[in-house]
Amino acid sequence: MSDLRAGLRTLVLLRHGQTTWNAEHRIQGQVDAELSATGRAQAARVAPYVASLRPALVWSSDLQRAAVTASHVAEACGLAVHTDERLREFGLGEREGTTHAEYAAAHPAEHEDFVTGRWSSVPGAETLTEVRTRLEACLDELADAVAPGETAVAVSHGAALRVAVEALVAGTQTEPSAYGGMHNCGFAVLQERPLRREGEPRWRLVAYNRTVEELSAAQGDPRFASARATG
Repeated sequence: MSDLRAGLRTLVLLRHGQTTWNAEHRIQGQVDAELSATGRAQAARVAPYVASLRPALVWSSDLQRAAVTASHVAEACGLAVHTDERLREFGLGEREGTTHAEYAAAHPAEHEDFVTGRWSSVPGAETLTEVRTRLEACLDELADAVAPGETAVAVSHGAALRVAVEALVAGTQTEPSAYGGMHNCGFAVLQERPLRREGEPRWRLVAYNRTVEELSAAQGDPRFASARATG
């Protein structure tokens, strides 16, 4: 089994750092919000840990909050960032740019659906199937671009990654998702299944929503020590 595991590809799926709009509790979707000072610090903290996994490739959403986060990771790894719009967040239609307080006041029932993960209620939003299709296709290409036994990193967005993990690991899509949200600069780790049979998903989940703060506390590694990140 050890020889089998040595030849398995690994995907690290990393959410971007905190943005100015995250701090304002403003709905982003595909609006190109920038990282806050906190978000840039989060990206700098997570980069050495991701580099320690020795990835061969770093891909990112083309939205700047992900691309800037990815640039920190890529620099720590000695790699270049490849951007791909398929790694973008859910498009959230008419509600992009709205604060949660404004949304709840204007459309209380719809906002309740939104905060509980029932995003099909959002006018003009992408569908779950649309998001799943583009994320799966991109991540399959990324995985196939590295050799057996190598690791690839994708920097994306919280809701998009939640959909991607469920699709890749379980082959399903549900609304609301069984997976919780990811913290800013939280990450999931997926590994190819050994001896996979026909019809079984390619990936198994190794870790979900891990943070460098959690790893620092568990491992006592001062490189990763910091205040706890906001979600």
